[in-house]
Amino acid sequence: MNYKSNLIQQFSERGYIHQATDIDALDALAADHTIPTYIGFDCTADSLHVGSLVQIMMLRILQRCGHKPIVLMGGGTTKVGDPSGKDTARPLLSDQDIEFNKNGIKSVFEKYLTFGDGPSDALMVDNADWLDSLHYIRFLRDYGPHFSINRMMGMESVKLRLEREQLLSFLEFNYAILQAYDFLELRRRYGCQLQMGGSDQWGNIVTGIDLTRRVDGQEIYGLTSPLITTSSGAKMGKSANGAIWLNDAKLSSFDFWQFWRNTEDSDVARFLGLFTELPMDKVRKLGALEGAEINQAKIILADEATRLCHGIDAAKKAKATAQTTFGDKGMSDGLHQVTINSADAASLSVIAALNMVGFAKSNGEARRLIRGGGAKVNDNPITDEDAMISLADFQDGKLKMSAGKKRHALIILS
Repeated sequence: MNYKSNLIQQFSERGYIHQATDIDALDALAADHTIPTYIGFDCTADSLHVGSLVQIMMLRILQRCGHKPIVLMGGGTTKVGDPSGKDTARPLLSDQDIEFNKNGIKSVFEKYLTFGDGPSDALMVDNADWLDSLHYIRFLRDYGPHFSINRMMGMESVKLRLEREQLLSFLEFNYAILQAYDFLELRRRYGCQLQMGGSDQWGNIVTGIDLTRRVDGQEIYGLTSPLITTSSGAKMGKSANGAIWLNDAKLSSFDFWQFWRNTEDSDVARFLGLFTELPMDKVRKLGALEGAEINQAKIILADEATRLCHGIDAAKKAKATAQTTFGDKGMSDGLHQVTINSADAASLSVIAALNMVGFAKSNGEARRLIRGGGAKVNDNPITDEDAMISLADFQDGKLKMSAGKKRHALIILS
């Protein structure tokens, strides 16, 4: 479908649209006006992972189309916890933990957005600025009449918990009300006209739109992106080693690059559209490759996604590391590294080494990896569960550990 605005046209072509409250009216508005738009990010960890990358890319595209991104840090709502998509309540964090996590998350957006005072420069705000100072009785009197318990009971996040007879606390039940108030407050403070989010946020977004119409008589909009899973059904953002974090300190650029290089064949075209800025005609050509040729498309996907997150130099280094590691069966300094002293290295078992580099979480898991033929030392398969590592195994002070074909790390002598 052809749209009037570059923004909605790109969102549509690249696969970002799941639902929208009034797509035609939003398209017409985007064609003629700068739209301040927000997405909220709760501070539940000290980094975001790939599961949030769709929303980050949407804000980036929005800015490149001349509109104004508003990044809302959930310093206030994190104290309540979003029940959407959760079977149990999120752990409650201290104010200090929330502040620490917020600072870690902020650094992610500096890679993708331009912040400043211009019409389309991004803005970062914290909903604790208004939520922390709310007076409970006054808030209930002013806004409580506009929320229907009947309607809220039908929201997906509430309904699923009740159907499964899982506890939903009154604290969590309030989350949708506070998110709705965020939208109202952002419209009043910054003229925000659009909220975007994942498909699990649809009920919360619509609630905010309804509140703003009722209280201020203003027309605002909502747009959600589809839940991104791999073709095999795995949730986006997770790997065999854990979450694919967007902060350098939590995940190396090599591991980030390798995550995209290992994309399933059937996901390549979709991920090129969502996670790179390549023109769509090139995306379609790369996505149509078959057989061994699809690997070239995966390398381009890895290069482009890593360039955006870690910079062009890190992307080049990660690619070179992969070529050394997988092409020449050599050792590269770009791999994840663990340091050990010579005395400990002289009495190190393979099982302990697998645990040390993070390829196993227990001795039993390490033994299963060895039994399955997945453990290697310096590219040599290990079959003996009681095998030991000697100082002679270290080449120029380095020893390469591998788990399967895709996970590699170095143990370095200090």
